Amino acid sequence: MDFDYSPRTREMIDRLDGFMRTHVLPANQAFHETAARGEYPLAILEPLKAKAYAEGLWNLFLPDLEETDPGTRLSNLEYAPLAEIMGRVPWSSEVFNCSAPDTGNMEILKRFATPEQKQKWLDPLLRGEIRSVVGLTEPDTASSDLTNLTTTIRRDGDHYVINGRKWFSTGARHPNAKICLLFGVSDPSPDAPRHRRHSFVIVPLDAPGVEVVRDVPIMHHHAPEGHCEVVYRNVRVPVENLLGKEGDGFLLAQERLGPGRIHHCMRTIGQCELALELMCDRALQRSTFGKTLAERSNIQDWIAQSRFEIDQARLLVLRTAWKMDREGTKAARVDVSAIKVVAARLQTNVVDRAMQVFGAAGITPDTPLSYLWSWGRALRYIDGPDEVHLMVIAREELAKAKAATGRNAAHFVRPH
Repeated sequence: MDFDYSPRTREMIDRLDGFMRTHVLPANQAFHETAARGEYPLAILEPLKAKAYAEGLWNLFLPDLEETDPGTRLSNLEYAPLAEIMGRVPWSSEVFNCSAPDTGNMEILKRFATPEQKQKWLDPLLRGEIRSVVGLTEPDTASSDLTNLTTTIRRDGDHYVINGRKWFSTGARHPNAKICLLFGVSDPSPDAPRHRRHSFVIVPLDAPGVEVVRDVPIMHHHAPEGHCEVVYRNVRVPVENLLGKEGDGFLLAQERLGPGRIHHCMRTIGQCELALELMCDRALQRSTFGKTLAERSNIQDWIAQSRFEIDQARLLVLRTAWKMDREGTKAARVDVSAIKVVAARLQTNVVDRAMQVFGAAGITPDTPLSYLWSWGRALRYIDGPDEVHLMVIAREELAKAKAATGRNAAHFVRPH
């Protein structure tokens, strides 16, 4: 295993870092001031997007770009340090057309959409002209098990009729959000195979019967693009809006979630690096009882723990990206579950320490720390709760142990 950055990756890191320092960071304050007024900062984002597009810093997340697609084709391993840089300024992913949930939606449209669907929806997404939503989670059922989801997709002649309620539909309030990739039950018969009951359909957000009910705050934080509750009442879409085949929904969801999960983890590393930098700066500047905070042994312990925890998590992320590149998303399923748990816990731990070093200022909007902490806490649910991922990892370990029953007992365990 070699996780050293290639010359090409280092060149991309330098270019992206330069772009962030020259264009994105100077716009950070204005972005948040605009969002705080209830406006989505398109006037700030669109010129930055045009610059990033022109400089080839575009669609960096998508390994299977073709020559005719806009953007730069990178492997998951090459993309990891770039996502880390973007993660330091959470809104900046949109500048490079690398925002969730668009990234996951573009990946499954790329793989499963018809030529007509690609022309109508994927191409504008790849160009950054529109944004998209994914409709998975529901408020009335345990959504960590996708087979529980109950929104209905009923065939009626040349249309599907959709009824249901989704929430945490990220991006539904974005002014450029045009479509939702909606997951629901297309075969309600009791004898239908459990993993073949659901399908994905592409739903225009301006279709009659689609209602964005509210923007659900995360830990009292309102995202400018929204994490929305959306109701679908007798929404009709043509049958050609089916993505893949009927019954493919669970398969498509699994294909979609793997890369999306690792992208979240990549960005988390960058956010934790930022928190550690801020913690160190504050510790060097602030004094209590005649000593700087940096001279206090407990603060030094927090800094040291944060350093090696970030480095450990980064290595786990890079190994998972390397495995996805070599063997595919399915082969890295357990590794993805591991980094999903590790990264979310890392973020709350490191950011919590940084907040404590900042004192009361750490829980105010004067720093990004309170937002980063709340987002880290949310990551323990996003794309599956910790408990589900821990179950996946444990089952894998137990399966290996079962296959090797008795191999070690004779050598290491005294018989009873």
